[in-house]
Amino acid sequence: MIRLLLVEDHKPVRQALREGLEATGEVKVVAEAATARAAIAAIEAAANDASGPEVALMDVELRDPEAGPTAKSGVGAAVAIRRERPRFPVVFYSIQDDDSYFREFRAAGILSHYAYVRKSNYLLPSMLIPLLRDAVAGRSFIDPEIEDRVDEVRERDATSPRTLLEPNELLVAELLAQGMTNEQIAARLGLRDARAVSRTNGRIYDAWRLSESTTDEKVARARAALIYMLDRPIIWDEEGKALVPDRRGGWSPLFDPVSGEGRV
Repeated sequence: MIRLLLVEDHKPVRQALREGLEATGEVKVVAEAATARAAIAAIEAAANDASGPEVALMDVELRDPEAGPTAKSGVGAAVAIRRERPRFPVVFYSIQDDDSYFREFRAAGILSHYAYVRKSNYLLPSMLIPLLRDAVAGRSFIDPEIEDRVDEVRERDATSPRTLLEPNELLVAELLAQGMTNEQIAARLGLRDARAVSRTNGRIYDAWRLSESTTDEKVARARAALIYMLDRPIIWDEEGKALVPDRRGGWSPLFDPVSGEGRV
């Protein structure tokens, strides 16, 4: 009998999962949690309990309004749990397909057991029991589709100019690309001094090598907006022609010189 910690923030879904898994006769849900904080506490409370959970089934997205900005996702909860219980097995599931989740998995370094459902809130016991067995036995499984998505995000991040910016710089770049002035950006972000935006713009230009290619702030601003919108490395030659990396490792015109159409 597999002793399970079930972590799901939607009570009806959690109840359906518990009933379905226990109906197989192979799983006993010995603890439940609706948030990352509760999941961590449940594992800590059962640290010396031989009848405590031996594996967790955990949703990736866990809402916790009371925790505010310090709330952890399922991935964050697993990282915290494994600090105290090294290699404690976790089977993740999710209906999310946002890059941020795959980026978080990659950064956490714990992408080992993952059941993935793209368009449904329902997970069949027949899908989960083999994963839970493998997790308890210390065997890893990575869903091929998930592995592909992690690789896709890794490859995109390796060439994404946005990853070179800090969060506040990225937010300013987004508003800049919307055509806002420094004063409008400062007002949107609740800054007292628009010069703070100007300083952030300088950091953005440095990160994207725009300080090297132009001395005109208006030109740098327009180029930064283009880089943000396309999220591709772009350089400008002496004639002002925009160039992007090509498959041969060189640089090719962003716009086709004959048709004038963008190579996006």
